[in-house]
Amino acid sequence: MKNNVILLDLIFYLALPLFVWHVLRDHVGDYYAMLLTSVPGIIYTLYRFKQTKKLNVTGTFILATLIIGTVIDLLSGSALRLLWNNVFYSLAMGVFFIGTMLFKRPLALYFALDVAELQGHDRKFSKHLFYHNPLLLIFQGITLILALRSGLFAGLNSWLILEYGVEAFDKGILLKQVLGWVITGVTVIGFFYVSKVIQDSPELIKKVQADLAES
Repeated sequence: MKNNVILLDLIFYLALPLFVWHVLRDHVGDYYAMLLTSVPGIIYTLYRFKQTKKLNVTGTFILATLIIGTVIDLLSGSALRLLWNNVFYSLAMGVFFIGTMLFKRPLALYFALDVAELQGHDRKFSKHLFYHNPLLLIFQGITLILALRSGLFAGLNSWLILEYGVEAFDKGILLKQVLGWVITGVTVIGFFYVSKVIQDSPELIKKVQADLAES
Protein backbone atom coordinates (compact mmCIF):
# COMPACT_ATOMS: atom_id res chain seq x y z
CA MET A 1 0.00 0.00 0.00
CA LYS A 2 2.86 2.39 0.84
CA ASN A 3 4.06 2.33 -2.76
CA ASN A 4 0.58 3.31 -4.01
CA VAL A 5 -0.30 6.06 -1.52
CA ILE A 6 -0.35 8.82 -4.15
CA LEU A 7 -2.52 6.77 -6.50
CA LEU A 8 -4.92 5.81 -3.70
CA ASP A 9 -5.12 9.44 -2.56
CA LEU A 10 -6.04 10.44 -6.10
CA ILE A 11 -8.75 7.78 -6.25
CA PHE A 12 -10.36 8.24 -2.83
CA TYR A 13 -9.88 11.97 -2.25
CA LEU A 14 -10.34 13.24 -5.81
CA ALA A 15 -11.63 10.82 -8.46
CA LEU A 16 -14.36 9.06 -6.45
CA PRO A 17 -15.75 12.23 -4.81
CA LEU A 18 -15.97 13.93 -8.21
CA PHE A 19 -17.60 10.83 -9.70
CA VAL A 20 -20.17 10.63 -6.88
CA TRP A 21 -20.91 14.36 -7.17
CA HIS A 22 -21.55 14.37 -10.91
CA VAL A 23 -23.47 11.08 -10.98
CA LEU A 24 -25.70 11.44 -7.92
CA ARG A 25 -26.50 15.15 -7.65
CA ASP A 26 -29.33 14.93 -10.18
CA HIS A 27 -30.85 11.97 -8.30
CA VAL A 28 -30.48 12.91 -4.63
CA GLY A 29 -29.92 16.67 -4.79
CA ASP A 30 -26.83 18.81 -4.24
CA TYR A 31 -26.68 18.59 -0.45
CA TYR A 32 -26.96 14.81 -0.14
CA ALA A 33 -24.60 14.31 -3.06
CA MET A 34 -22.06 16.47 -1.20
CA LEU A 35 -22.45 14.32 1.90
CA LEU A 36 -22.01 11.13 -0.09
CA THR A 37 -18.81 12.41 -1.73
CA SER A 38 -17.10 12.32 1.67
CA VAL A 39 -17.82 8.58 2.18
CA PRO A 40 -14.90 7.23 0.07
CA GLY A 41 -12.45 9.55 1.83
CA ILE A 42 -13.77 8.64 5.28
CA ILE A 43 -13.49 4.90 4.61
CA TYR A 44 -10.01 5.29 3.12
CA THR A 45 -8.80 7.50 6.00
CA LEU A 46 -10.07 5.05 8.61
CA TYR A 47 -8.40 2.19 6.75
CA ARG A 48 -5.06 4.02 6.67
CA PHE A 49 -5.44 4.86 10.34
CA LYS A 50 -6.07 1.21 11.14
CA GLN A 51 -2.93 0.23 9.22
CA THR A 52 -0.74 2.37 11.51
CA LYS A 53 -2.12 0.52 14.56
CA LYS A 54 -1.07 3.37 16.83
CA LEU A 55 -2.86 6.38 18.26
CA ASN A 56 -0.21 9.11 18.11
CA VAL A 57 -0.61 12.88 17.73
CA THR A 58 -0.80 12.66 13.95
CA GLY A 59 -3.42 9.92 14.03
CA THR A 60 -5.45 11.72 16.69
CA PHE A 61 -5.35 14.94 14.65
CA ILE A 62 -6.49 13.16 11.48
CA LEU A 63 -9.33 11.39 13.27
CA ALA A 64 -10.43 14.54 15.10
CA THR A 65 -10.52 16.66 11.93
CA LEU A 66 -12.35 13.86 10.11
CA ILE A 67 -15.02 13.59 12.83
CA ILE A 68 -15.45 17.36 13.21
CA GLY A 69 -15.63 17.88 9.45
CA THR A 70 -18.22 15.13 9.08
CA VAL A 71 -20.38 16.50 11.91
CA ILE A 72 -20.23 20.00 10.40
CA ASP A 73 -21.33 18.65 7.02
CA LEU A 74 -24.20 16.66 8.55
CA LEU A 75 -25.44 19.68 10.53
CA SER A 76 -25.23 22.09 7.59
CA GLY A 77 -28.66 21.26 6.21
CA SER A 78 -28.12 22.67 2.72
CA ALA A 79 -25.54 22.58 -0.03
CA LEU A 80 -24.61 26.26 0.10
CA ARG A 81 -24.44 26.27 3.90
CA LEU A 82 -22.15 23.22 3.76
CA LEU A 83 -19.76 25.07 1.45
CA TRP A 84 -19.66 28.14 3.69
CA ASN A 85 -19.25 26.03 6.83
CA ASN A 86 -16.19 24.42 5.26
CA VAL A 87 -14.77 27.90 4.69
CA PHE A 88 -15.33 28.80 8.36
CA TYR A 89 -13.86 25.45 9.43
CA SER A 90 -10.72 26.11 7.38
CA LEU A 91 -10.36 29.52 9.04
CA ALA A 92 -10.79 27.89 12.46
CA MET A 93 -8.07 25.36 11.60
CA GLY A 94 -5.76 28.19 10.62
CA VAL A 95 -6.40 29.90 13.97
CA PHE A 96 -5.76 26.57 15.72
CA PHE A 97 -2.37 26.18 14.02
CA ILE A 98 -1.46 29.76 14.97
CA GLY A 99 -2.54 29.02 18.54
CA THR A 100 -0.15 26.08 18.83
CA MET A 101 2.63 28.44 17.70
CA LEU A 102 1.72 31.12 20.25
CA PHE A 103 1.85 28.54 23.05
CA LYS A 104 5.18 27.28 21.66
CA ARG A 105 3.66 23.91 20.93
CA PRO A 106 3.82 23.98 17.12
CA LEU A 107 1.84 21.07 15.78
CA ALA A 108 4.46 20.34 13.12
CA LEU A 109 6.90 19.50 15.93
CA TYR A 110 4.56 16.80 17.23
CA PHE A 111 4.04 15.43 13.73
CA ALA A 112 7.84 15.19 13.45
CA LEU A 113 8.00 13.44 16.84
CA ASP A 114 5.64 10.78 15.53
CA VAL A 115 7.81 10.30 12.43
CA ALA A 116 10.98 10.10 14.53
CA GLU A 117 9.42 7.55 16.87
CA LEU A 118 8.29 5.41 13.94
CA GLN A 119 11.89 5.47 12.73
CA GLY A 120 13.04 4.05 16.07
CA HIS A 121 14.23 7.23 17.81
CA ASP A 122 13.51 7.79 21.49
CA ARG A 123 10.53 10.12 21.77
CA LYS A 124 11.67 11.82 25.00
CA PHE A 125 15.10 12.58 23.57
CA SER A 126 13.64 13.80 20.26
CA LYS A 127 11.21 16.10 22.06
CA HIS A 128 14.00 17.73 24.09
CA LEU A 129 16.07 18.06 20.94
CA PHE A 130 13.28 19.59 18.85
CA TYR A 131 12.59 22.26 21.47
CA HIS A 132 16.07 23.73 21.00
CA ASN A 133 16.66 26.49 18.48
CA PRO A 134 17.00 26.61 15.54
CA LEU A 135 14.84 23.46 15.34
CA LEU A 136 11.94 25.02 17.25
CA LEU A 137 11.96 28.00 14.89
CA ILE A 138 11.85 25.68 11.89
CA PHE A 139 8.85 23.83 13.31
CA GLN A 140 7.17 27.16 14.01
CA GLY A 141 7.72 28.06 10.36
CA ILE A 142 6.28 24.77 9.11
CA THR A 143 3.23 25.20 11.34
CA LEU A 144 2.78 28.73 10.00
CA ILE A 145 2.75 27.29 6.47
CA LEU A 146 0.01 24.87 7.54
CA ALA A 147 -1.97 27.80 8.93
CA LEU A 148 -1.50 29.78 5.72
CA ARG A 149 -2.74 26.80 3.72
CA SER A 150 -5.98 26.81 5.71
CA GLY A 151 -6.36 30.55 5.22
CA LEU A 152 -5.59 30.35 1.51
CA PHE A 153 -8.10 27.54 1.03
CA ALA A 154 -10.75 29.53 2.89
CA GLY A 155 -10.09 32.63 0.80
CA LEU A 156 -10.04 30.88 -2.57
CA ASN A 157 -13.05 28.75 -1.68
CA SER A 158 -14.99 31.86 -0.65
CA TRP A 159 -14.25 33.41 -4.04
CA LEU A 160 -15.36 30.22 -5.81
CA ILE A 161 -18.64 30.14 -3.86
CA LEU A 162 -19.38 33.79 -4.58
CA GLU A 163 -18.50 33.27 -8.25
CA TYR A 164 -20.12 29.90 -8.94
CA GLY A 165 -22.43 29.11 -6.03
CA VAL A 166 -23.01 25.39 -5.49
CA GLU A 167 -21.09 24.69 -8.71
CA ALA A 168 -17.94 25.61 -6.77
CA PHE A 169 -18.07 22.25 -4.96
CA ASP A 170 -16.09 20.16 -7.45
CA LYS A 171 -13.61 22.99 -7.96
CA GLY A 172 -13.15 23.09 -4.19
CA ILE A 173 -12.35 19.37 -4.12
CA LEU A 174 -9.60 19.86 -6.69
CA LEU A 175 -8.32 22.99 -4.94
CA LYS A 176 -8.13 21.19 -1.59
CA GLN A 177 -6.11 18.33 -3.04
CA VAL A 178 -3.69 20.55 -4.94
CA LEU A 179 -3.05 22.73 -1.89
CA GLY A 180 -2.71 19.61 0.24
CA TRP A 181 -0.06 18.10 -2.03
CA VAL A 182 1.88 21.35 -2.33
CA ILE A 183 1.94 21.96 1.42
CA THR A 184 2.79 18.30 2.08
CA GLY A 185 5.77 18.70 -0.23
CA VAL A 186 6.87 21.87 1.57
CA THR A 187 6.44 20.13 4.95
CA VAL A 188 8.54 17.15 3.86
CA ILE A 189 11.27 19.52 2.67
CA GLY A 190 11.09 21.22 6.07
CA PHE A 191 11.50 17.90 7.88
CA PHE A 192 14.48 17.01 5.69
CA TYR A 193 16.01 20.37 6.57
CA VAL A 194 15.50 19.60 10.26
CA SER A 195 17.38 16.32 9.77
CA LYS A 196 20.22 18.17 8.07
CA VAL A 197 20.46 20.73 10.88
CA ILE A 198 20.62 17.88 13.42
CA GLN A 199 23.35 16.08 11.46
CA ASP A 200 25.36 19.29 11.21
CA SER A 201 24.98 20.12 14.92
CA PRO A 202 26.68 17.41 17.02
CA GLU A 203 27.08 19.93 19.85
CA LEU A 204 23.30 20.19 20.07
CA ILE A 205 22.99 16.41 20.48
CA LYS A 206 25.58 16.49 23.29
CA LYS A 207 23.77 19.34 25.03
CA VAL A 208 20.47 17.46 25.01
CA GLN A 209 22.19 14.30 26.28
CA ALA A 210 23.75 16.30 29.12
CA ASP A 211 20.43 17.96 29.98
CA LEU A 212 18.64 14.61 30.15
CA ALA A 213 21.42 13.08 32.23
CA GLU A 214 21.05 15.84 34.80
CA SER A 215 17.26 15.60 34.99
